Amino acid sequence: MCGLVGVVTSKDVGVCIYDTLTVLQHRGQDAAGIMTSDNGKLNLRKDNGLIKDVFRTRHMRRLTGQMGIGHVRYPTAGSSSPALAQPFYVNSPYGLSLAHNGNLTNANELSRELFKGDLRHINTDSDSEVLLNVLAHELQLKGRIKPTPEDIFAAVSRVFDRCRGGFAAIVMITGYGILGFRDKNGIRPLVFGSRQTERGKEYMIASESVALDSQGFSIERDVAPGEAVYVDVHNNLHSKICTESGEHTPCIFEHVYFARPDSLMDSISVYKARLRMGEKLADKLDKLRPNYDIDVVIPIPDTSRTSALELANRLGIKYREGFVKNRYIGRTFIMPGQSLRKKSVRQKLNAIELEFKGKNVLLVDDSIVRGTTSKQIIQMARDAGAKKVYFASAAPAIRYPNVYGIDMPAASELIAAGKTDSEVEELIGADWLIYQDLEDLISAAAEGNPKISKYECSVFNGEYVTGDVDEVYLKRLANIRNDAAKIGKKKNNQTRKQNLVADLNTDA
Repeated sequence: MCGLVGVVTSKDVGVCIYDTLTVLQHRGQDAAGIMTSDNGKLNLRKDNGLIKDVFRTRHMRRLTGQMGIGHVRYPTAGSSSPALAQPFYVNSPYGLSLAHNGNLTNANELSRELFKGDLRHINTDSDSEVLLNVLAHELQLKGRIKPTPEDIFAAVSRVFDRCRGGFAAIVMITGYGILGFRDKNGIRPLVFGSRQTERGKEYMIASESVALDSQGFSIERDVAPGEAVYVDVHNNLHSKICTESGEHTPCIFEHVYFARPDSLMDSISVYKARLRMGEKLADKLDKLRPNYDIDVVIPIPDTSRTSALELANRLGIKYREGFVKNRYIGRTFIMPGQSLRKKSVRQKLNAIELEFKGKNVLLVDDSIVRGTTSKQIIQMARDAGAKKVYFASAAPAIRYPNVYGIDMPAASELIAAGKTDSEVEELIGADWLIYQDLEDLISAAAEGNPKISKYECSVFNGEYVTGDVDEVYLKRLANIRNDAAKIGKKKNNQTRKQNLVADLNTDA
């Protein structure tokens, strides 16, 4: 999962993009980057780390220009290096810079096509570089010195023909404008907005509406599935549906965990969706255990707070903040290695003993992935004096990996994979475990926008909406995403190239 922003204004955009990325920092803490265009000259700063660490005053002074894009990243296939920080760049045609969120499910096949048919070299194992080169090749075929919006949309149409998966991208075409497009199922989010200035309208494209809010832009609308939006250097807006769209199936996990509660996604308030999650979970709990003996509801900060508060209100139980969070520790489920995750949980949270001692506590979290965090937090509650510790998940059991841009681990590392709820309950050490029902989770989001009836829920039900994910693909993904691969695997680019050439010779 990554955060994207692209903007065209009448002033230098560097500080605007920096400030916007800080609002999107929750979407990626592995790397950050900004590319600006100043009268055809490109300025780039990117590196591993948080935004505040990557960008210093000396860097910001160089990020001049009235057009630019920004990116915050966390790795979606276990890889992490400065070379993989975005934006990516190719010089032909025009000079294209790309910021990408999501995952191409046919990236390996496209890499071979690019090398053999398009004569393009891919320098990393990132599908983002693949996506950029596919677009670059299709634009190159137009052969125009100055691309028209029609040329750009035609190239994007070919991108949709060739690329599969869930993705949103923002591309800067040096000297010409900013392009944004979203996969045909609308799995990954993308929104654009405008603000009125003395010189006319200015536009921004971003992953979440909160990015627009932070800079005084008003939401125009979400980018539609299969649509491309192009803002030229004169701030003229062009848009076109570039492919026959599939069924609109946005990622439900955005509402569970990733998105900020103050964002709107596909016209759905993330905050209200999480309130409804709490209501529906409370109703299920009351139905299963009408004689519950819960003394207090305590959220596991931060994402679960909204659902936990509404659950407590619905049941008429006290709500208390029992954990104090260290805000300088990143999100733990995306951290490589069990030992690092275990250490970070203790650094991240500390229990307030008086809220636990002698009480039957219901802990509420947004979801349970590996179970590492849940198990430790339950033990922390017991160490703080809790008599009983119940555990509620605002999402259903996660039993399958994600292939559309969320670095869910291999199925073998998901605590609920192949297990019953009772088995998970025992493994995490809870006195009782309750999961949200999938139908209720979907309803919690769908009530915010009745036009969307289906969501991408593959981590819960194993149904992959693009229809091209099989056991072979999942097995290959598991080999990339498991902890051993994340810690120890360093691919040699020369070996990759030799293997690619060998594959092509075999094909020939």
